[in-house]
Amino acid sequence: MISSSEYGSHSWELVVTVDHQHEEVQKEFLLRVTGDLHIGGVMLKLVEQIKISRDWSDYALWWEQKKCWLLKTHWTLDKCGVQADAKLFFTTQHKMLRLRLPNMKTVRLKVSFSSMVFKAVSDICKILNIRRSEELSLLKQSEDTLKKKKKKDKNSKEPVTEDILNLCNSPVSSGLSGSPGLYSKTMTPVYDPISGTPASSTITWFSDSPLTEQNCSILAFSHPICSPETLAEMYQPRTLADKAKLNAGWLDSSRSLMEQGILEDDQLLLRFKYYTFFDLNPKYDAVRINQIYEQARWAILLEEIDCTEEEMLIFAALQAQYHVSKLSLSSEAQDFTCESEVDEVEAALSNLEVTLEGGNASNILEDITDIPKLADNLRLVRPRKLSLKAIKPYWFVFKDTSVSYFKNKESAQGEPIEKINLKGCEIVPDVNVAAKKFGIKLLIPVADGMNEMYLRCDNETQYARWMAACVLASKGKTMADSSYHPEVHKILSFLKMKNWTMSPQAVSDPESIDMKPECFVSLRYTRKYKSKQLAARILEAHQNVSQMTLVEAKLRFIQAWQSLPEFGLSYYIVRFKGSKKDDVLGVSYNRLIRIDIATGDPITTWRFSNMKQWNVNWEIRQVAIEFDQNVSIAFTCLSADCKIIHEYIGGYIFLSTRSKDQNETLDEDLFHKLTGGQE
Repeated sequence: MISSSEYGSHSWELVVTVDHQHEEVQKEFLLRVTGDLHIGGVMLKLVEQIKISRDWSDYALWWEQKKCWLLKTHWTLDKCGVQADAKLFFTTQHKMLRLRLPNMKTVRLKVSFSSMVFKAVSDICKILNIRRSEELSLLKQSEDTLKKKKKKDKNSKEPVTEDILNLCNSPVSSGLSGSPGLYSKTMTPVYDPISGTPASSTITWFSDSPLTEQNCSILAFSHPICSPETLAEMYQPRTLADKAKLNAGWLDSSRSLMEQGILEDDQLLLRFKYYTFFDLNPKYDAVRINQIYEQARWAILLEEIDCTEEEMLIFAALQAQYHVSKLSLSSEAQDFTCESEVDEVEAALSNLEVTLEGGNASNILEDITDIPKLADNLRLVRPRKLSLKAIKPYWFVFKDTSVSYFKNKESAQGEPIEKINLKGCEIVPDVNVAAKKFGIKLLIPVADGMNEMYLRCDNETQYARWMAACVLASKGKTMADSSYHPEVHKILSFLKMKNWTMSPQAVSDPESIDMKPECFVSLRYTRKYKSKQLAARILEAHQNVSQMTLVEAKLRFIQAWQSLPEFGLSYYIVRFKGSKKDDVLGVSYNRLIRIDIATGDPITTWRFSNMKQWNVNWEIRQVAIEFDQNVSIAFTCLSADCKIIHEYIGGYIFLSTRSKDQNETLDEDLFHKLTGGQE
């Protein structure tokens, strides 16, 4: 019997369902509680009633109706707002999750379903040995992108068995915090910068990690690529609206997986969300480099990013070189790990870092003393409606961030015909090396859209110097910047890869090399050319990259991907305030671009460097942004939640604050302050 005093006016019954595997023990428990009982007290009462001897430390209370975790154990039920009608679940915080990596391999591991996604991704990257986890996030595939695959699966008679890599025995996966020193540069496994294989000095690291040497190979190396039939089954965007669907499913980094409806053993995509790959070093980043390479490769093959036929052949040649190098590595008895043991810090200092920033920066003193100026004869092309393009030669002078042009060299001391400030312009390459065409397309913002003009150069060297100057000027930088010479070098090396000549010896017998050309190009080109034609053209392009090592081939591929005009753009369908039609908004690491949804032409560009503030009206789901010179825009997002765009903008601004002087610990609070919003 329960006395009337125990029933007190303030006590009430709370139903809690326990998530456990013991069939003989009940799952629903009735607890008599008061509003001033704290969450920790509720869990203690519950465990005493369950009477199962086990470790309950990973368990927490989940409030089903409110879709939230009750993790602040010192808060009372009253403070949390929990009343008698609440449905609480006592369940584990770490659950199994299937992740599809950029290389299309699926890994299964335990992930925190109660931590914010930003923290969960950080833990996942520690397991996979990927540095700079802030560049990645989790993506839920939209129904539209899955429809095609489901349709194909129904038609196939044999059941598809997916090869899943199980990584569920890791300390991070088990909910235990890893050693803080484990992820420092001196403790990260070191890889050979030529082959990407783990160096002997840190092979022992793998003994305590779920990422065994074999598993590391699966993640750090590219594997036999898919057939055209497999490509045909995958979702391929045809329009800008289709591309917008690819970015609709990014999870909210400031909320947990459980709060966003993700269930145990669901499948999500782990992808590089932000296209600013910081401090990329082959010595530590074999897995990271390979996964970036794979994300780039699939984007090219599935035509998620546009490229010319010439560029497609370069990408094919680099893939072919990677596989040729890999075969030669496996067939030769090479031992890259027989060097004497060297202190890793000393080795890191002596090892030449291969970065995607273009190698060694030029001497800074030299940059300061050099006059940042270019002057040369170029041809100006202005497209005209209802008539042919007008092409005229002028004397061009490039200084600071502006380009001016004069009638001839002699008149350069006077007033220019026109002076154009390129800050905030869109710079697009207009190049066909085979046809000796070296053009620079300038899209200059004006009140009602973009003015278009072209600069035509005479040769590769002239083009590289002017193109590099234009690219930097569009970002507000001058030629005095230390990145100018590396940019010139990068453009020249890309042009060199494009500049191949037919060698009869090299392509006389394409079948003599074990190569399936259809595996290296998108479906458009397998339909356009026969297999032998494709093989011959890829082998032509391959001559310029045939001496590259495994890692260099991947880095060159990534660099070529970064050179594409559409690189790093994530698309969303939006409706601008005051507009009667939908537009596409492209979000990049340094700018927003308004694009005509019908033609794909850019209308206006806004640079983050000119942004004063941005905010979201959560009631009407509208993003409002203010820029310098009293420019302001507002739009609602139609293809995704506006929180995704808000997070993209804040995320890119957060990533721009990183520096190599910092250690690898991130200011997580600053990230959430910039991206979280006040919903």
